[in-house]
Amino acid sequence: MTAGALVLVGTPIGNLGDLPPRAAEALRTAAAICCEDTRRTGRLVELAGMGRRDGQPLIRLDDHTEAARIAEVVERVGRGERVVVVSDAGMPGIADPGERLVRAVAEAGLTVEVVPGPSAAVTALVASGLPTGRFAFEGFLPRKGEARADRLAELSTETRTVVFYESPHRLARTLTDLAAVCGPDRPAAVGRELTKLHEEVRRGSLAELVEWASAGEPRGEIVVVLAPAPPGAPATSEEVVAAVAKARDEGLSARDAAARVAAELGVPRRVAYDAALGLPR
Repeated sequence: MTAGALVLVGTPIGNLGDLPPRAAEALRTAAAICCEDTRRTGRLVELAGMGRRDGQPLIRLDDHTEAARIAEVVERVGRGERVVVVSDAGMPGIADPGERLVRAVAEAGLTVEVVPGPSAAVTALVASGLPTGRFAFEGFLPRKGEARADRLAELSTETRTVVFYESPHRLARTLTDLAAVCGPDRPAAVGRELTKLHEEVRRGSLAELVEWASAGEPRGEIVVVLAPAPPGAPATSEEVVAAVAKARDEGLSARDAAARVAAELGVPRRVAYDAALGLPR
């Protein structure tokens, strides 16, 4: 019996010419294909010149169905099937479904294989002109509230290059928020429609990128690359306490004061928050 395996296959992020022969073969020979959009993956299979075999199902696997599909997929792999997992574009499991399925298959003692392929995050990173030796991938930022404020404050002091995805209609707001906490001069880059006909990589300061994005909503898939925080002398505990006290006197809550001071002085948010809690009110 053929050895079963869960096979994660990276798919093109725009240009179908980026589908490598090994990925095409994995799709062609799979007993079943798990995908976010069955129509889109069906078109990929057809356009790649493979065609689908009779009895080769396309199984919907997205954020809403992944948990419900785990038992079925583990059972298929366990009986010797090779089940391919793809996302709509890029590598499954990276800001796309697949992580929980991989964990379940691995915990069942079954085989997990990866056919590497295109990644929008890495493509944007290497095209940005920013440091690539150490970087952090943030997926999508929280959309609102304290979670968003806290994450932005963390990014302002991050000493690695940061890569994250963003939707076109939120891009200008996110760049504006980053300029507020990181400073308008922090270098960054925005990749749009990577590998596609209208591919664009816009580089500049956050202030310049805000002006560009605000002039008209960019279209297509968006990746933002943010330069590391510049090095500087660490703030003393006295400076942190004084800055937190000033923020509190201005009416900010302990949480908001900590977030602002962490961004301004480049200290961990926990340090600033502990200082805020220690102040008499």
